Amino acid sequence: MPNQIEKFSLALIFLKNLTTYMQQELANIIDTATKNAQAVSQLSATHQFDLATAYEIQKLSISRRMERGEQLIGYKLGFTSRAKMEQMGVHEVIWGRLTDAMQIENGGALDFNKFIHPRAEPEIAFRVNRKIDSVIDMDNILDYITAVAPAIEIIDSRYERFKFSLEDVVADNCSSSAFVLGAWQEPQTSVQDLAITLKIKEATKQSGNSNAILGNPLVALVELSKMIVKYGEVIEAGAIVLAGAATSAEYIHQGDQVEAVFQDLGSVKLQVE
Repeated sequence: MPNQIEKFSLALIFLKNLTTYMQQELANIIDTATKNAQAVSQLSATHQFDLATAYEIQKLSISRRMERGEQLIGYKLGFTSRAKMEQMGVHEVIWGRLTDAMQIENGGALDFNKFIHPRAEPEIAFRVNRKIDSVIDMDNILDYITAVAPAIEIIDSRYERFKFSLEDVVADNCSSSAFVLGAWQEPQTSVQDLAITLKIKEATKQSGNSNAILGNPLVALVELSKMIVKYGEVIEAGAIVLAGAATSAEYIHQGDQVEAVFQDLGSVKLQVE
């Protein structure tokens, strides 16, 4: 007969195995929804889990894609707007992963049928030139950046009606689905206080300023380093980082030409087919 300590240990093992099974099950739901471009109910409607578990589900879901041949090439940030943080009741950014299969060539085509309800948002991208495995700050941040570029991110929640909780969106890779980069610029190129316009079929749909990204897009990379350390990740040299949206996201449709124009950084575009 097992004693009390042994019973307690067995109970912990059972709970750990149950948690691991749940994470894998939910990761499979997200991965399948992404592959099939078919919306699912919020995970939190049937399962209760915390933010740390949500990141584990995200990691497992992306791992499934990597097992199919995709490669991890970077990270994206979300909730880089102070107003959005307050709206969601959070005090830190959220982050997701970028794979090579998500990247579209500048001016290239996005296959609308591979998405559920996609939206476009203009962002600023950084390319990292050395490993980040500790918290960096504004004093040494340029030591970690080799280039900056204009970018468009395509977000596409895998949840019905684009509705989700904080934990849901993190588990869903923070809605990240695709991205396109413009020409890389020198790392010293200023990214502060830049006017940004998002156009669809040459009509301006969103206008904003790069300062909407945490007051300075460079701060986004600092915040990402904090989150990476917190969750035991490492940003490898050569990684791409999308700093977060500078305007509200805009729904896109088949036949749309989407272009983001950035003061002093140039422009970037894609065609929705």
